[in-house]
This record gives sequence, structure tokens and C-alpha cells, in this order.
Amino acid sequence: MSTLIERFRAHVMGSGLFRDGGDQGRGTGDGLACVLAVSGGADSLALLDLMHAVAPELGLALVVAHADHGIQPGSGAVAATVEALAGRYGLPCVVGPLGLGTGTTETAARRARYAWLREVQRCRGARFLATAHHQDDQVETILLRVLRGSAPAGLAGMRPRAAGGLVRPLLPFDRVELARHAAARDLPVHDDPANRDPRHLRSWVRAVLVPLLVERLGHRVTDDVLRLGVHAARDRRAWDAVLQLLPGLDLRTSGGGFDVARGALGRYDDAVGVELLRAASRRVGLVLGLRRGLALVALARGQSGHRVELGGGWVAESAFDRLVVAPAAAPRPAAVAAPTGPRGALRFGPFRVEWCPETAPARVVRDGWRTWIPPGEWTVRAWVPGDRLAPLAGAGRRAVRRLLAEARVPRRERTGWPVVTRGETILWVPGVCRSDAAVPEAGTETVRLDVFREDGG
Repeated sequence: MSTLIERFRAHVMGSGLFRDGGDQGRGTGDGLACVLAVSGGADSLALLDLMHAVAPELGLALVVAHADHGIQPGSGAVAATVEALAGRYGLPCVVGPLGLGTGTTETAARRARYAWLREVQRCRGARFLATAHHQDDQVETILLRVLRGSAPAGLAGMRPRAAGGLVRPLLPFDRVELARHAAARDLPVHDDPANRDPRHLRSWVRAVLVPLLVERLGHRVTDDVLRLGVHAARDRRAWDAVLQLLPGLDLRTSGGGFDVARGALGRYDDAVGVELLRAASRRVGLVLGLRRGLALVALARGQSGHRVELGGGWVAESAFDRLVVAPAAAPRPAAVAAPTGPRGALRFGPFRVEWCPETAPARVVRDGWRTWIPPGEWTVRAWVPGDRLAPLAGAGRRAVRRLLAEARVPRRERTGWPVVTRGETILWVPGVCRSDAAVPEAGTETVRLDVFREDGG
């Protein structure tokens, strides 16, 4: 029979869990950085030992991260043990004293832990964050979602690889074999009493519900629960694939959100439309329930310009012929005066403005994301109601609000849209309209302005 480490190596090598993320996530060493979440329990210590064994073959530079919740007495001693063990492996270790206190709920502790782990991942420039979730955790997760009435996609349980480089390499292995490995390797395991405290719902499922099910139905019940997860995962993958098989839907992802063709979505049956939106939402990290899914289908069939708040910092809008689902727009940025230097760059909300000296071309276009202005002071600010300009090669003066609408800028994006001004005169609305004011003559020295959308829009 193969050893656990041999099976683990075959799993991570064959599954592609740690596929190279390109230049992103390169640590300070030669490998691809990976943060290991190590609590001190048998599961996470087994993860540390197994990952240390295969890291050179995967090209990974490991960083141990231990969140000291401060809930149980003596938690500092556990942190010191993890730190010492990391030192034995020759790995850097980061300890986070969260100081949550004894009354902290299971949910609050998990949120604080993951927020801290993500911060460690960000500070270390790590492509991956690996946790010790295993097969028994998957059974508990699926049962919890059954009890909470999860949609079919939720019954798939935890993904082996999720957004933000989150990786769960132990899902094929159960708690018993991981504990045996930790004991055989003489690892200093900490037994957290909270894992058996039935006041926590997951602990109750682990210590009470699962044993009752096994007693009544036999050990095959856990295999049956896992099989349910496999079926649900297959269903989830099918809906993900359907998104690409419906060209009329025209799914696009950018700026952390997505948008689809309203006309195509509105022609589908409500149930189909909701599942398509759920599948699209999963791609951007949004969990979309049935009620909000139906609201979005109705929004797609309504008039342009309407919007629905989805909660959790998400908003949906019917924008012309598109249904847009995205994080809520950032607050309006304050006016920013451009530096007087000959070249440079500045950030304005989701936009990046760059400038440099350049000879004016023979023709300056009306729309587009580049223009030229004569030397002198200029300012970037957000447009305000009442702003107007005289369009290049146009007639009369036009309201900026109207120009943004005609350029099909979604309503949620208009709030912080920049304008370039000189004094009280608007010279340019980037990507929308160039004014006929201060247009330089061909061949004269000018300032070239380029504006980029840094959110992918």
C-alpha cells in the first residue's frame, strides 16, 4: 500500500492545484510563494509536513502562518510551538495575535482568521494560500449546507482550488489518516477543545450528527454525502460550461464583476436565467441566492437605468443593452491638480492619468483615451451636474451628463468619471468627448494626456 506522502505527491502533481500563476506571486526566493495556514492541530501539521516534502518539486516557497485567536487560554504556547516547528523545517513563520476574546463566535473567528491570512498572502506576494481542509471537513460542509437549504451548487461543498489562490490539497484524505501521519512523524499536535464543543454548529455536526448518522446507516453514509457533493459539483460545472455555449448571452467579466446581454437573458425561462446568473456570479466571487437571482432576471427585462442593491457591496444595473453586476462604485474622488512637471502619472479613482511632452499631431480626435493640450496648468476632477462643453467638430454646447449617456457609460460608473479642465473650461472627457477649446496646432509643443481604466473596464 502506498504511503500517505506518496499518495499526496501523486494527488498534487496530477491535479494541477499549484499551477504557476505567472509573475504574480513570486516570493523573495526562487519559488512561487505559498502561505500555509497552520493552526497547530493534527490536520494542519500534516499539511505542513506533506507540503514541505513536495514543495521543491512544485517550485513552491512556503510561508507558515498561524492565527492566534486569543480565545482559548494558552493559545500563545500553541503559537510558539508552531513557530518552533516551522523553524525546524527552515521555513519563515508569521504569527497573528488576533486577540478576539473568549466570547467570540465561530463565524466571527473564521472571518477574522481569513482576513488576516489574506493580508499575510498580500504582504508576502504569495500566489497561493493553502488550508488543511480534508475529507471529513467536506462531509460536514455539505451536511451544513443541506441543513441551511443551500442551492445545488452549494451542495458541491468546498472546491479544491478557489478564488484568490485558495488551495485545499487535503480534500481526498480523511482525518484519521492525517492524524496517524502526524503521530508517525512525532509532530507536536495541539488538541483544540473547541473542535468538540457542541455549542458551535460545525462541532455539533462533527461530534453529534455524523456519529448518529453512522450509527443508523453505517459508515457508507459519509461516502453517500460525498457522492452528493460530486453530483452537485458536476451540475455546477455543467452550468459553468453552458455560459460559453450561449453566444447570445455574451458574458464579459471586468472590474471585478460581469455583464451579459439583457435581451438574451430576458428570453430564457426564469429558472434557466437564474442558474445562468448564478454561474456567472460564481466567476466573480458573488454568491447569488434565488430571490436576488429572480430580481436580476426581472431587472434584465425592465428599462435601462434601473438598479438593484444585492448587499455585501454588490449592485446590479440595467445599462442600455447590458445587465451589469459589479462591486458598488467607489465614492466620488476629490479634485486632483496635475503636477507642474513635464511628465508623470496620477491615480484618479479607477483611472490612471499619464502625461508627457510631445509634438501635436495633424489631427486630434473627438473621442478616444488620448489627447493633446497646449502647455500650461490643467486639472483632473470628477464631472458635476451642470458641466457643459463645446464638442470638437460639433455645434453648440452639450451637457457632460448627456455625453456620458450617449457614450453608453453605465449609470453606476458615471459618478466619478474624470474631466480635464483648464480654469473653468472643460477640455476633455476621456473616452467620451474632446472639447474644441485649446486644441493645439499641428507641430507645436504640447502635453500629451493618456487615460487608462485600471479596473479593466
